[in-house]
Order: sequence, then C-alpha cells, then structure tokens
Amino acid sequence: MTTVEKHEFPMTRTCPFAPPPAYEEIREEQPVSRVRLPDGGSAWVVSRHEDVRTVLNDRRFSADRQHPDFPQLVKGGAAFRRDDERTMLTMDAPEHGPARKAVLGEFTVRRMEALRPRIQEIVDGQIDALLAGPKPGDLVETLSLPVPSLVICEMLGVPYADHDFFQTHTAKLIKRSTTPEERRAAFQTVRGYLSDLIAEKEQNPPDDLLGRQVVKLREEGTYRRPALASLGFLLLVAGHETTANMISLSTVAFLTNPDQLALIKADPGRTLDAVEEMLRYFTIVDAATARLCVEDIEVGGQLIRAGEGVLALGYSANRDPRAFDDPDALDIERGARHHVAFGFGPHQCLGQNLARMELQIVFDTLFRRVPSLSLAAPVDDLPFKDDANIYGLYRLPVTW
Repeated sequence: MTTVEKHEFPMTRTCPFAPPPAYEEIREEQPVSRVRLPDGGSAWVVSRHEDVRTVLNDRRFSADRQHPDFPQLVKGGAAFRRDDERTMLTMDAPEHGPARKAVLGEFTVRRMEALRPRIQEIVDGQIDALLAGPKPGDLVETLSLPVPSLVICEMLGVPYADHDFFQTHTAKLIKRSTTPEERRAAFQTVRGYLSDLIAEKEQNPPDDLLGRQVVKLREEGTYRRPALASLGFLLLVAGHETTANMISLSTVAFLTNPDQLALIKADPGRTLDAVEEMLRYFTIVDAATARLCVEDIEVGGQLIRAGEGVLALGYSANRDPRAFDDPDALDIERGARHHVAFGFGPHQCLGQNLARMELQIVFDTLFRRVPSLSLAAPVDDLPFKDDANIYGLYRLPVTW
C-alpha cells in the first residue's frame, strides 16, 4: 500500500461534539496514512480502534521523545530535548516499569477512595462559591478549574495559593500558537518552582506525594531532585488541565442533552457510566499518543518501518463504528469501557482512578445542588479551545 501526505496535523475540531471531519475520512478510506507535522516532517496516523490499541500496547513503538526521529507535534520541539526532563511518560521498558511502579501506589483505587470525603468537601465549597457569586457565573473559574487544581495541589503538597502562577504557564504549554522559546521558558519556570519546593521538602519530608517520594527514593538510593521535579511537573499539569476541561465539556453536553442528564438525576448509580461515555465522546487529548517505530511492523495492512513516527488517533478510535455502535451518539447507557481516552497499554493514564472519581462527584453534586443550572450563552458562542492540544473551554457562562 502506498500513501501521500494529504492532511496536516494537528487537525481542528469544527464542532465541539465531533472529531475533526478528516478523521472519519482517514478512518474509512485509508486508516493508516501519512500526515504533515508542524515542523515540516511527516508521520503515520493510525485511526481505527483495534490498530490504535495495537500501537499503544506494542513495544516496537517507542515513547522516547529524546530520540532524534521522534515525531514533533509543535514547531521547534526537537531543539529542546534534555535528558533530565524525562518522565515515565517518555520512557520505554525496562526503564519505564520501575519509574511507574515507584508512584503507582499513590493512585490506587483504595487511596483514591480515601480522598473521596475531601474531594466532596472541595466540590461543595466551590459550588457554594458559584451560588454566592454573580449570575451568570463562569463555571470554569468557579468549579471546573479549582476542583482538580485543589485536589492535585493537596496530593503533591503544592501551595494552592500559587495556582494562578502555574496555571498561567501551563496555558502557554498547551497552546499551539506558543513559540518554542515561550514554551521552553514556561516549562523551565514551573519546573524550577517545583525544584525549589522539593528542595524545601528534602529537609523534613512531609506526608504528601512529593515528600513520600523523597523518602522512598532515598531509601532505594535512586533519589534525584531533577527527576522528581519532572514527575511533579507531569502530575501537576496532567492533574488539573485534563479533568478541568472534562468537567466543562461534560456540563455542556449534559445541559444540551436533557434526556441524558435526567438519567443520572433519577439514578446516581449511572453516573460512572456517564463519566465513561463523556470520556469517550470528547477524547480531549490526541497528542499524548505519539510514538516512534523502532522495528518494522505491519499495522492495518500498512508496513511501518523503523525510524518512522506514528500518531495513534484516540479520538478517531473512540468514534470507530467497528468498536462502538452509533459512535457519534451520546449514550450514557452504552457501558463501553474499552475506550482509549486514557490511552492503552503500559502508558495508560496513571491518574485515571482520580479523574473518574472527581468527575463522578462533580456531576452528582452539581446537578443535585443546582437542578436549574442552564447555559447563559448559546453553544455556538462558547469559547472552545480550538487552539490548544488539550480540548476544552476557556469560559463557561451558566445561570440557575
């Protein structure tokens, strides 16, 4: 099979409730095909559910972004590779397993359940702030962003008082229009902040995630402050940006699909199924699943050679009719947990248990306490993040 670079990546969503139109075209006509990248290079895109899972679960596809041939999804990205910035996200076996295992215990179902009362307290406090504020209110400012930010800050032991600082710099990191120099500066600023914070914790490690890692890694003889700062950076950014955007987008979906909202209002036992469907339906992160082929392999009938970049399109996979009946419909009774919104394979999202619980608590509490909640602007007027690598909303005006 031969192929040409017909499309450029990343592709923009033209509807907040649907993937970029080209995704369906690619998936149905040439499911493994070439695209042009922002830095002028090219890569394969893999678009069908089965093939995406194959790529993400096969060691012949490397996550090592330090490799000179790794596909770059932002302009100038290759110029800023540094060994001390690596985290488990960019490691392969055998290095990846121990790095993930070192922090895996912080995100078990049991540990997450122990956090439930505190998360509930945080959600209630933010809804109190929403109801006490002006009408209309901005759900992003009062609920979507503060809830996961407060939770991850408390888990890591990062002062929430500094949230404006790191959220400002994080926004630069995920915006596609950010220059390479601005991206590097934002990264170094936040990472430097975390390195200084960890240095303070080293004196008398507290009982928070970063403090426990200092103790654990010292005992193992593997402690390095730069590596822990990089891990803290990964968890801090991933821990608030993704869940915040899912809260906002899912709220819009519920309010514009009252039949689906009625189901969880009548039976909160359905909320976890609703969370899974919202994750599948929006699939807000595509860019985190880039890989580099390190050994010739055939995927979907197409030979991919060693040294070629591959993008596993999770959003396309989650709308694949071969894996999901009527995939473009929002159906919280679908019960389809085989989506790839959290990735798949050894690099599947570490914080997925936390994200699910936060979303469940937010939806159950928000629609119970504010049953008359409604959008204060037409959907077409909402400021969706069409220019960001993590999809979402900049603001969400609501009233009640």
